[in-house]
Amino acid sequence: MPLKNNVVVITGASTGIGEELAYQLADEGAQLVLTARRMSELERVAANIKKRGANVIIVSADVAIESDCKKIIDAAITEFGRIDTLVNNAGMTMWAKFQDIHDMSIMERIMQVNYMGAVYCTHYALPHLKATRGRIVGVASLTGLVGVPTRTGYAASKHAMRGFFDSLRIELEESGVSVTMVYPGFVATGIRENATGADGKPALIDPVDQAGVMSVAECATLIVNAIAHRKRDEIMTLKGKLGQWLKLIAPSMIDGIARKAVEGNKKFVEGK
Repeated sequence: MPLKNNVVVITGASTGIGEELAYQLADEGAQLVLTARRMSELERVAANIKKRGANVIIVSADVAIESDCKKIIDAAITEFGRIDTLVNNAGMTMWAKFQDIHDMSIMERIMQVNYMGAVYCTHYALPHLKATRGRIVGVASLTGLVGVPTRTGYAASKHAMRGFFDSLRIELEESGVSVTMVYPGFVATGIRENATGADGKPALIDPVDQAGVMSVAECATLIVNAIAHRKRDEIMTLKGKLGQWLKLIAPSMIDGIARKAVEGNKKFVEGK
């Protein structure tokens, strides 16, 4: 059990992938530092973790705020004395065509949470991860590999994550610290249903065909395996893997596939 007694920090741990990761890592014997904005949800997750017999602390924080990210890492060191794994999972998404967005703070917020939140947490955790020859994990998306209509800001933030962590991996080659990037497809987490619309409010619609949506448990299992084996990349769907090859020889075909993936809902396409 390579993750037994591993001190793991998980951002965005109150729901969805982060919550399920916490449960599966607890079952692997990890010691957990869970963070998100909503303390009540963190308390619920922590109570479930303790029933599994794992050690856990929770930290209420907004990863878009640099000082909050420092607070997360400081709390982990105070409680456990080290950090073995950092999972940059916190994120937010959107459903809106760029031409319909008039308030650019929507785009800024997505970039701050998805990209800068990962940068901030990694910055403060890195000295401790070097000391333990630990693991850095970035939870991106297939949208970090291809463009997807109505998700311009989200795609940009995940592309930024990919560029940052791919570059950091090379810098850390001699340190013993591994960098794993994971690229889920659509996952039944609730993040899509709570996505930001063009007006900055919840979009209250999910235009994705539910037939191809991965369960959160399956997604978390793949991530835990990637963490344990220090994989470089984990593209989680066969379509995603094939898509990387197809993008090289027929990029316009990939554009069409991406368009169809979010246009199954006629009301959404018509803007109703």
